[in-house]
Amino acid sequence: MLYRTLGPDGPAVSILGFGCMRLPVIDGVQNRIDYPAATAMLRDAIDAGVNYVDTAFPYHGTGFDQPGESEGFVGAALADGYRERVLLATKMPSWLIETRADMERHLAEQLERLQTDHIDCYLIHALKATWWDKLVAAGVRGFLGDAIADGRIRYAGFSFHDELPVFKRIVDAYPWTFAQIQYNLLDVDYQAGRQGLEYAAERGLGVIVMEPLKGGRLAGHVPADVVAAWDTADAKRTPAQWALRWVWDQPAVSLLLSGMTTPEQVADNIATAATGEPDSLTCAERELVGTVRDIYRSRTRVDCTACKYCLPCPEGVDIPGVFARLNNASLYDDYEGAKAAYLEKVAEKASACVLCGECVPKCPQHIDIPTTLREARILFGE
Repeated sequence: MLYRTLGPDGPAVSILGFGCMRLPVIDGVQNRIDYPAATAMLRDAIDAGVNYVDTAFPYHGTGFDQPGESEGFVGAALADGYRERVLLATKMPSWLIETRADMERHLAEQLERLQTDHIDCYLIHALKATWWDKLVAAGVRGFLGDAIADGRIRYAGFSFHDELPVFKRIVDAYPWTFAQIQYNLLDVDYQAGRQGLEYAAERGLGVIVMEPLKGGRLAGHVPADVVAAWDTADAKRTPAQWALRWVWDQPAVSLLLSGMTTPEQVADNIATAATGEPDSLTCAERELVGTVRDIYRSRTRVDCTACKYCLPCPEGVDIPGVFARLNNASLYDDYEGAKAAYLEKVAEKASACVLCGECVPKCPQHIDIPTTLREARILFGE
């Protein structure tokens, strides 16, 4: 395993972090984590050198107003001495915070669920301008300073889903150790993007990358013309390996998070991480990444990463499921297959949408969800 520092003065971190948002589950139910399988995966990763474990308040839950199952799972899985071997990260649910007392209460409850007396890397979750301004008014900077001083947290950071000027403002507003941004070979100009990555690094922040595979879209059923492009390279790598290597190629990146679901994904990512040195891709390989980016951009219909922040829908619409089939139709030139999968596997379909708009402000990708659901309903003939 290779290691970098989380900023100039931060701790050493494995370049591969274990994200606990897409753990194996029982019968497809997101809040029923398969504890034996997920524990084995997490511990195998730690035994292989992974030392950064990331979870959050809502992960593997049924909504965003109650804690999901992920934090409790992580607390149990890190027993037997594994807690002492990792940097443990979780996140304050920004959307639920109104007062300083809310911050104190959530941190105390998270410490209890995680079965620990301190959190190594505590993030303010999914920041955007309105939430950040509310948190500042509620005293978040004083809260972070006090929690660091009394040892409940070691390092403070934030994850981000807004535009570049907002990112810069938040970076400059507090002495953070690190920032976490969405970044992958497609999202170089999206949200914080490459400019945000460089801005944070220049100011001494470590940078953690989330969604390096864009919700799995860069590693799953890859379009034939993308596969053909990758195959022109002298080095033979899977699409997932290309995507991870591209992120690690950039020196300003401290680590990337992968939400691994199977033991095979763990093994493959660990093997790929062994080659993830900065500035290790050739000029020709970087040009090839640009070619692949252009192919994807010409095919993607809706920019959904399946983060599920839009759920639960009041009408029960499976929004990420609908969008996945909509994208599949465009990405793979398989409208009949995508339609069949949509009709068979999407439990509550786009036609149930009543245009309430509750999902729109929750979407980190700023998708016009009601309009896109209508497009899906028309395309798939409901």
